[in-house]
Amino acid sequence: RVALARALIKQPKLLLLDEPLGALDKKLREETQFELIRIQETLGVTFIVVTHDQDEAMTLATRIGVMDEGVIRQVGEPREIYEAPNSRYVADFIGSVNLFEGKAGPAAPDLMRVETGDLGPVVVPPVEALVQGQNVWLAVRPERISLERHRPEGRANVVEGVVEDLAYGGHLTAYRVRLDNGRVISVTQSNRLRDEDPISWDERVFAIWQPGAARVLTK
Repeated sequence: RVALARALIKQPKLLLLDEPLGALDKKLREETQFELIRIQETLGVTFIVVTHDQDEAMTLATRIGVMDEGVIRQVGEPREIYEAPNSRYVADFIGSVNLFEGKAGPAAPDLMRVETGDLGPVVVPPVEALVQGQNVWLAVRPERISLERHRPEGRANVVEGVVEDLAYGGHLTAYRVRLDNGRVISVTQSNRLRDEDPISWDERVFAIWQPGAARVLTK
């Protein structure tokens, strides 16, 4: 706080903050993030924050730049970077993601099929400028996948596997599910939705996601 006050007393137009919260414990770091946001909005000074903490970047930033080997790969608002990455690198760099390689299949007005090696046919929203047979990758965030003990009727995008591991994190539980072909996928579920008999280790489950949960990437 003292260092920040010394820097701001000169009324700079731009302030570079290099890992400003790295030495703080988790609770104080979260509190200070909102304090930095308030200061920035009050003073109107542009803050450039360098950080390796993705949660910190998503909380603090109005715009995020993702760099790879000195090249800016994507710039956008936090929601855009997370929900609509423009490449596998950005999708994998920001948060956790399941990536599946496949080929674009037949397209209808409202849906398109992608043939994947790991999942078989997957249904996604249509993507303009894709041609049938083109190589693509599907990015599916763990929190967009749900787990069920019984196969749902009439649902697309359902794969079967066994819970290999799980980690209880208070408000969330993270699962690792090994599919029948050996591929492991990550699933995150809110504990608010857990019932009195939550899914546990070694259970056979069905992983399900909506067509719109997958982001289709071409690079």
